[in-house]
Amino acid sequence: MTVTEQNNAPVKTILAALDNGSYDAEASIEELEELAKTADAEVVAKVIQKRPSADSATVLGEGKIEEIAELAQSLEAELLVFDTELTASEIRNIEDVVNIRVIDRTMLILDIFAARAITNEGKLQVELAQLRYRLPRLMGIGRSLSRLGGGIGTRGPGEKQLETDKRHIRRRIEKLEADLKELTERREFSRRRRKKDNVLTAAIVGYTNAGKSTLLNRLTDAGVLAENKLFATLDLTSRSIELPDGRSILLIDTVGLIRRLPHHLVEAFKSTLEEAACADIILHVSDISDPEASEKVMTTQKILAELGCGEIPVVNILNKSDLVDYEIPEDDTTVKISAKDGTGIERMLTLIAKNLPESAKRMKLLIPYDKAGFSAQIRENGKIFSEEYTENGTLTDALVDIKLVKQAAEFSVED
Repeated sequence: MTVTEQNNAPVKTILAALDNGSYDAEASIEELEELAKTADAEVVAKVIQKRPSADSATVLGEGKIEEIAELAQSLEAELLVFDTELTASEIRNIEDVVNIRVIDRTMLILDIFAARAITNEGKLQVELAQLRYRLPRLMGIGRSLSRLGGGIGTRGPGEKQLETDKRHIRRRIEKLEADLKELTERREFSRRRRKKDNVLTAAIVGYTNAGKSTLLNRLTDAGVLAENKLFATLDLTSRSIELPDGRSILLIDTVGLIRRLPHHLVEAFKSTLEEAACADIILHVSDISDPEASEKVMTTQKILAELGCGEIPVVNILNKSDLVDYEIPEDDTTVKISAKDGTGIERMLTLIAKNLPESAKRMKLLIPYDKAGFSAQIRENGKIFSEEYTENGTLTDALVDIKLVKQAAEFSVED
């Protein structure tokens, strides 16, 4: 089942939000609209209800739900998406009035995740997150599925999983957890191996749709899907590039973040996001043309802090600078770029090299012939760019591992 209905027409969808003053409901429902469009829904109406607290039965109150029911009938809407998490009883109560399928923000995000997952780990993470979220809501969602069929919010494990008994679902959850634990252990082994081999890593993080995948493609020709949609890519991608100082670094693209990303979704993709916590440097990409760029930057910074990334150096990459007509300030950790046309990429690479922990130093050395073994050490732990055989020894342009810099100093020569 795709995110569109069986006749391939977009699902006519109404969005609903509760404005109780605890967050920016207008901005959040705009983002919900982008999420809905990403799931190929056609948003036909948006409803925001102001009230001090949620109604215990229907969130928005019986009167407002009846208004939505009339609106749904007149617009021939098929789906109602709430910009908040719903319980099974809330779903049941609301559906009894509106008589169309009801899902919440998290179900919509999970549906998009299911569409975007490509690798085995991504698919396992999505299914596990869906089952964990839906298990306590089976009574409400199960009735919705059996009465109204598939569509947005039913992707992934879908009807077959959700119409089985809870015991079977719990067994499936245990199996998924075991499979993911094995994959996580493999990922951890890869991280340890990279550290042992002195492989530098840079985690590309940021709000979804900020241009992370476009940047990775620009730098490495990685061929990662880059669309103007939220969560265009979900799975981890890594490619190696060379920095201006000669060091190589492995770029790792991570899943995009969004405002009010539910905590259990962060948990579900923690093994992927932990690449940031284990990186040598973080490349924080933001869309400078977005009016809400500052708030989205804070969202990313908050999640990075939760992951324990506070001590890792960060380069702030202000993407889509070609779309703004005002001056953007830069400093030693901030660079404006356009991943689309390549503007600012060279300065960005220079800043990455400058802010990386010093792991190697580029040096010009004159190594006597009787010290040729030292050249071999440099080659094993670093990189030799060129060698010239002279009367007094080998003139070498090399990237010297930090552990050998002190020893290499005695052979250092001026440019």
